Amino acid sequence: MFSDLNEFLGCSTPDAWVVAALANQDVMLIDHGNCEKKAAGTAFQLMFRYVDKPDLQNKMSRLAREELRHFEQVLAILRRRGIPLRNVSSSRYAAGLRELVRNHEPFRLTDTLVIGAFIEARSCERFARLVPHLDEELGKFYHGLLKSEARHFQDYLKLAYQYGEAADVDATILRVRERERELVESADCEFRFHSGVPQAA
Repeated sequence: MFSDLNEFLGCSTPDAWVVAALANQDVMLIDHGNCEKKAAGTAFQLMFRYVDKPDLQNKMSRLAREELRHFEQVLAILRRRGIPLRNVSSSRYAAGLRELVRNHEPFRLTDTLVIGAFIEARSCERFARLVPHLDEELGKFYHGLLKSEARHFQDYLKLAYQYGEAADVDATILRVRERERELVESADCEFRFHSGVPQAA
């Protein structure tokens, strides 16, 4: 499962991002919580937009419930650690990927599903990178997320091939992979869960 995921991604998370994450765990947790909410929101949007696709409805309903449960778990960790919730701006990552979405069907759907697969795959890869360096509570929590995030990656990818033409989905993966790699490996002005390499202050 994880070997397929890492092969799908175009690069590994740079070590400099891991260092920044460990030094900014409050921001990491708040932004991670935001990402879980956004993932649930994306699932809901797909459910309302594509009401005629029962397999998508089922997968996205399950995914939304899991993402909201993860958000609740992040909230509990923030509370236990005395980290107050505050506004944290979004990273450029998801918006940068969504610039690639074509605005006509069926390509809009398959592009959105492929991008969803990349976001879930990158989240899983970053959890795995962080786990060995975290305290017991956070390490156990992030390790516990690996299987569900990998399954979400697979669900998005399977739906893309189900609702799109294989050759087009393959081409979309190559297109999105290149952009995703650029966003992950290039310098970023601030640290976020899906940011690129944070610039030194």
